[in-house]
Amino acid sequence: MNQYFTEEHDFFRKSFRDFLQKEVVPHIEKWEKTGTIERFIWEKMGEMGYFGISYPEKYGGLDLDIFYMIIFLEEMQRINSGGFAAAMWAHAYLAMTHLNKEGNHDQKEKYLTPSITGEKIGCLCITEPFGGSDVGGMRSTAVKEGDHYVINGSKTFITNGVYSDYLIVAAKTAPELGNKGISIFVMDREAEGISATKLDKLGWRASDTGEIAFDNVKIPAENLMGEENEGFGYIMQHFALERLIMGVNAHARAEWALEYTIQYMKERMAFGQPISKFQALRHKVAQLSAETEVCKTFNYQVAAMLGEDQYAVKEATMSKLVSTKIADEVAYECLQLLGGYGYMEEYPMARLLRDSRLGPIGGGTSEILREIIAKMVIDGKEYKPAT
Repeated sequence: MNQYFTEEHDFFRKSFRDFLQKEVVPHIEKWEKTGTIERFIWEKMGEMGYFGISYPEKYGGLDLDIFYMIIFLEEMQRINSGGFAAAMWAHAYLAMTHLNKEGNHDQKEKYLTPSITGEKIGCLCITEPFGGSDVGGMRSTAVKEGDHYVINGSKTFITNGVYSDYLIVAAKTAPELGNKGISIFVMDREAEGISATKLDKLGWRASDTGEIAFDNVKIPAENLMGEENEGFGYIMQHFALERLIMGVNAHARAEWALEYTIQYMKERMAFGQPISKFQALRHKVAQLSAETEVCKTFNYQVAAMLGEDQYAVKEATMSKLVSTKIADEVAYECLQLLGGYGYMEEYPMARLLRDSRLGPIGGGTSEILREIIAKMVIDGKEYKPAT
């Protein structure tokens, strides 16, 4: 993969891997049990520059190419806590992406700069209890009253939804226009009328996933991000990146699961030989390894397209659809290859299986993604970037 990664990338990968092993791994079990990632690690991540790799130097970032982001994502999957990884990338590439793209200078100074340092944590609030993947069907409203907006509604399945310091919120400023009437706002957690409830999940247990209610939340009009009623386009614009992120996470956890399982198979003896010698098991691993490698290679190509500012909606959607499916198969089969130990919590595959299962659901379900792809490849629909 030298066509994508330089010596500088490799050095970054090694240093970040070492950082995770030293600073994060010792705390993972506790965070998985409590569902709370302690603040000190956000500050350490910020201090090391990890939240700023994709952002302008003007606001404290490093402005590095997209393959540093790929390394950031891949290495976090190797420590086998989908919840920790999700909390970090949801902050850095969901909330902060909107700040960077739609935020004005004052908004960036107030929220993006401390996000890069890890002093402030953000969350992105789009999904609603009755909407799911139907973004245009959201019911939350933002009514302008003088120099303020009043927000009412609810959001759910929000990563960092309980402990974040600020929220990027989508709401309808012109409900009669449907998806043409959505706007994006930034608001502080302490704004009166915001309440959050932590959700109990199958996986991603280290992250705080919340359901958030907005009850007559009054925010200054200057908290509007970008243009009023242009929110749907902004959301769609960034879905390609989110889908690629989910695809990269998927191939990375599948790759790590296979590495772990192959080592286990070489050490596990049955009938007088390592189980890695049994053809039925060898061929299963060979098939899964081939499929994972194909996903990874494709995902790198999609990353290169996004890095060149191509609007790769079709490719990023395919990335998430296929990679998350393969990752689920890898998790299931690797657990099987560990036998009874795969079912034990002290071995990593039980958690990996739970964490992986969100892949085909979060960020747009596989069913929705298939329809989006069908519209492009069958109906000839073209999705255009927001102007």
